[in-house]
Amino acid sequence: GRARMAPRIPSDFGDGGAFPEIHFSQYPLNMGLEDRDNNNKVIAMQVDAQGKVKYDALVRQGHGKDRIIYSKPSDLLPKTDGAELEKPDEEAVKKTTEDTRNALEKLINAKISAALPNKVAIANGQKEPPKYVRYTPSQQGVAYNSGAKQRIIRMVEAQKDPMEPPKFKTNKKIPRGPPS
Repeated sequence: GRARMAPRIPSDFGDGGAFPEIHFSQYPLNMGLEDRDNNNKVIAMQVDAQGKVKYDALVRQGHGKDRIIYSKPSDLLPKTDGAELEKPDEEAVKKTTEDTRNALEKLINAKISAALPNKVAIANGQKEPPKYVRYTPSQQGVAYNSGAKQRIIRMVEAQKDPMEPPKFKTNKKIPRGPPS
């Protein structure tokens, strides 16, 4: 009878452990069997006021009543009262529209002025507009000055390099005055 033996109840195991030569799930002394049975809780189907099934009962299982559980996407949305959702009055709409229009005009005017060729230096934060100087070289001829008799030179203030280190040391410690 040992060839067909299938230990299923605690008396089959005696006071020992599982039989390694028998290849199926064995629970000597019912170890591991209670855990499986305790987790098979059946939950009664609950229905809300509209008659729809409340599936969040599954999620709430094992938690306290006062615990907040977000089980629907609508729970994640902030709760607002009606005052925030009211349309603004006509005066507020006009003021917002005017502020937006002024801000957009300011941005557009800055971009347009920067695109104009004679305003490039002023747009880059320089104080004076460029000066144009007519230059006539002393050596004339085809070989010099690309064959031109005169050149027009645009004089612009040299741009300050933002990565250049400061020219003056400003971290000197100044001695304090006498206490009063």
